[in-house]
Amino acid sequence: MTNLEYAKSELDRIGKDDEGYQDLMNNHILEIIEVFSRQGHSGFSASYAINVLERLLRYKPLSALTGDDDEWEKSISGNWQNKRCFSVFKDKDGNVYDIDSVVCSDNGGITWFSSNRFRKKVTFPYYPPTDPERVYIRYTEDVPPGFTSDEYEIITDKPEEIKKLYEQKRKEFDGK
Repeated sequence: MTNLEYAKSELDRIGKDDEGYQDLMNNHILEIIEVFSRQGHSGFSASYAINVLERLLRYKPLSALTGDDDEWEKSISGNWQNKRCFSVFKDKDGNVYDIDSVVCSDNGGITWFSSNRFRKKVTFPYYPPTDPERVYIRYTEDVPPGFTSDEYEIITDKPEEIKKLYEQKRKEFDGK
């Protein structure tokens, strides 16, 4: 089975929508796979191209950020934004952070969010990840659904606690 045949088979398994967006997206994806397949990539070159494409499509640099002055431009917020990686900012005090490098879940992984409390401080040279670090938290005080609290415990290294929180929140979301 060719890569294109495999892709068509897998895309056919995705549910369709009434507006036709999935069909449009499938056609776009298949165009990319056709070009990639025509280029004749094998194991090494395919892996290399996929890694580079993923970084570029996610607006992530191919080499480490240096923090040099020419990498920055003033942002709307008054802070500085890195021109090579749009998720990296420098505040007025010179603190540098990556707003995409950490995501949190307060419900066992059902949903994920970004938070100023968990943003990653950056030191240079810095090679931004393509996937954020996932941090699981459990609030240590009662919090209504949809709200957050300053009182929490990080439970990322406690799989049983994550599972218990997931099951509890799943019941709440499902109304059971």
